[in-house]
Amino acid sequence: MKIGLPKETTNQETRVALTPANISRLMKKPIQVLVEAGAGVAAGYPDQEYVDAGATLITDRAALLRDADIITVVNAKDEQLDELRAHTREGQLVIGMMDPLVQYQTLADAAESGMTAVALELIPRITRAQSMDVLSSMATIAGYKAVIQAAQYAPRLFPMMMTAAGTLKPCRAFVMGVGVAGLQACATAKRLGAVVEAYDIRPAAREQILSVGAKPVELDIEAENTETKGGYATEQSDDFIRRQQQAMANVLAQQDVVITTAAIPGRKAPVLVTKAMVEAMKPGSVIVDLAAETGGNCELTQAGEEVVHNGVTILGPKNIAGTAATHASQMYGTNLENLLKLLLDDQGQLQLDFEDEIVKDTVVSHGGALVNTRLRELAGMPELAKPEAEAASTETNAGTETE
Repeated sequence: MKIGLPKETTNQETRVALTPANISRLMKKPIQVLVEAGAGVAAGYPDQEYVDAGATLITDRAALLRDADIITVVNAKDEQLDELRAHTREGQLVIGMMDPLVQYQTLADAAESGMTAVALELIPRITRAQSMDVLSSMATIAGYKAVIQAAQYAPRLFPMMMTAAGTLKPCRAFVMGVGVAGLQACATAKRLGAVVEAYDIRPAAREQILSVGAKPVELDIEAENTETKGGYATEQSDDFIRRQQQAMANVLAQQDVVITTAAIPGRKAPVLVTKAMVEAMKPGSVIVDLAAETGGNCELTQAGEEVVHNGVTILGPKNIAGTAATHASQMYGTNLENLLKLLLDDQGQLQLDFEDEIVKDTVVSHGGALVNTRLRELAGMPELAKPEAEAASTETNAGTETE
């Protein structure tokens, strides 16, 4: 079994899917790892470290994509997905982040090439899969980096300081949405000395907010069905969002830093901060919108841009986890390593057990078809017969033996 690690080409991606440490541990199984020259350099992992870990360095990218039985990437999206579709052969497995709830039609087209695709965003939020949860890993980094960016742009210091020149009041920071990213933002801002408040529509979030030293903000409005089975906040009605905006305006006017994290998988991000709310904020305030890539929680957010409106700076970072590429790659690589250990047997052969919840949820295409039930529903396709684990294993191994 050959695992391929190509260099990322999507949107100036700096992360790498596997680190030398991941490869060293994976090679305890009888496998071979092919690494494209320069794959980890941007993340702080030079080629020699991969060679020392036992990998084979490849300079011909097309040959790597052709020869590997499993291709591991960070982003199987946009132009990199198009490239993979052009080079992959029948039975080859591609693992990466694929934005499947948006790119389902593209993945359906890619399935026709015979590619078996595993979308890491679909890892189920169950105890057994926590060590494979890429979204939580990247959200941890995003929450931390959002606070660091806010501190860089804010004209105020975060901690209270008592100096000979007088006492400096601490920065007031407010976090909207306290999933993994929001909680990490709360904890980071608190460590930097800010007075931290946070809000989330989920009742269970109150204790989580308190656990990281922040103060919950409670609005006199009620939402129904606030949380999905996977722990995500559910999409709310337009009327609820309007009432939420009205109640939130006074809270925002008191803040120096606002970090928004509200995102719904496969949907446009809800607008929580309107133009009028921004105009009521203090000059010099900073908004960091972590939902910028899916439309933004602030009405004025522009993805990848810095916007200044009425003295308020609005940042819409893209791929914020990539700004901490070394640790982001370490976390991503460990998540991927754990998934690969599930998929590979003791002989290093691929075994796709579709009775396993993790395999069933994350494999989006196999055997020339889109097989994920959720994606087929989005694409308006009829339900498929359930793939058999034994057949999946036989087909994949057969593809390997022809190499």
